[in-house]
Amino acid sequence: MDKNAKIYVAGHRGLVGSALMRNLWDKGYNNLLTCTHEELDLTDQLVVREFFATEQPDYVLLAAAKVGGIHANNTYPAEFIHDNLVIQSNIIHESWRNNVKRLMFLGSSCIYPRDCPQPMKEEYLLTGPLEATNRPYALAKIAGIEMCWSYNRQYGTRYLAVMPTNLYGPGDNYHPQNSHVIPALIRKFHEAKLSNAASVSVWGSGTPRREFLYSEDMADACVYLMCLPDEQYTALLGQDCNDGLPPLMNIGVGHDLNIRELAEAIQNVVGFNGEIVFDSTKPDGTMRKLMNVERLNAMGWVATTTLQNGLTTAYRDFISTNVALSESAIPVV
Repeated sequence: MDKNAKIYVAGHRGLVGSALMRNLWDKGYNNLLTCTHEELDLTDQLVVREFFATEQPDYVLLAAAKVGGIHANNTYPAEFIHDNLVIQSNIIHESWRNNVKRLMFLGSSCIYPRDCPQPMKEEYLLTGPLEATNRPYALAKIAGIEMCWSYNRQYGTRYLAVMPTNLYGPGDNYHPQNSHVIPALIRKFHEAKLSNAASVSVWGSGTPRREFLYSEDMADACVYLMCLPDEQYTALLGQDCNDGLPPLMNIGVGHDLNIRELAEAIQNVVGFNGEIVFDSTKPDGTMRKLMNVERLNAMGWVATTTLQNGLTTAYRDFISTNVALSESAIPVV
């Protein structure tokens, strides 16, 4: 990407989008196009069409999404499938209509089957049933991958979908019910420390294994892929036939830990001295979700932030932002 190219970052205020913004700025990209939800409702097709026609971005990073943890996915399934389908459809279609050079669609590891072989390769997409607790969100993201692939095949567009593993870092959502596991636990342990609580309750049995990627590393991988020379980038865009590999790339660290180990690591970072109690009446979700990142690593990109360093930075960010979130809000980022 040329340093002066106009790059639209959809969802620039969220965990993913804000990390992308920082990485682009650090690399010298200064023609970045952003709009808040109040300025641009991405679920409104006409408004999005007018925005693209006026702004004419050269590149698009599609990080806007309705996101949340198990509780939010279970509570608001209609919003999770509707809003994500509409947002990504509007942006992908208008990117084609306005000759965007490259588009990157950011998804989630939940696109893979619940009982997927580990670690999960890109080729395992649509090979088995999905995890029920986040199926509406996962189906929306799968539809986004298929849409990128379809437009590439029919119109010759250059759209790539990337699937980061579980993310955490600066700008995360710390809502007590609707956040993902790391920000939820950071908030729980911090509040327990302040109140001198004897224990902290953690959902599930503590046995599921998860992989976690620091958001700044994720952003670096995304920009790395967007800046690949044409020959390398084109090879990632999916085979022409319907049964080939889609335009899909995993982004992760390639190793995982169980939720008990994660909780203990966060407990140590926060400095909470009480007991951790696991509530086995709450759902565990998928038992393991480890990304196979051999393709990305072979291209020359490897994550560099350790979990300890990432958690320490994330906790500092939580304290510095003095998070105060509505009990009823579903985050739109």
